[in-house]
Amino acid sequence: MKKVELVEAVAKAAGLTKVDAGKAIDATLEEIKNALVKGDKIPLVGFGTFAVSKRAAREGRNPRTGETVKIAARKAVTFKAGSALKDAVNK
Repeated sequence: MKKVELVEAVAKAAGLTKVDAGKAIDATLEEIKNALVKGDKIPLVGFGTFAVSKRAAREGRNPRTGETVKIAARKAVTFKAGSALKDAVNK
């Protein structure tokens, strides 16, 4: 599903115009991003949890040359699906 299709589906389900649904989706995604930048966890009951995890620095290999490469520490966004979402997908 593309964003345009999501906007249309949300507009139809909520009785909104496509413009209003698009603004609501954009605002939601922006606030999720802002919370993750601050390091907050975002639990959406019945759906799942967005969080930020820390990845330690490590050594990797360049598959082409076999040379050892240092990979810097970083933060990664994670999503853990909730049980209701898992159940809905597995039906």
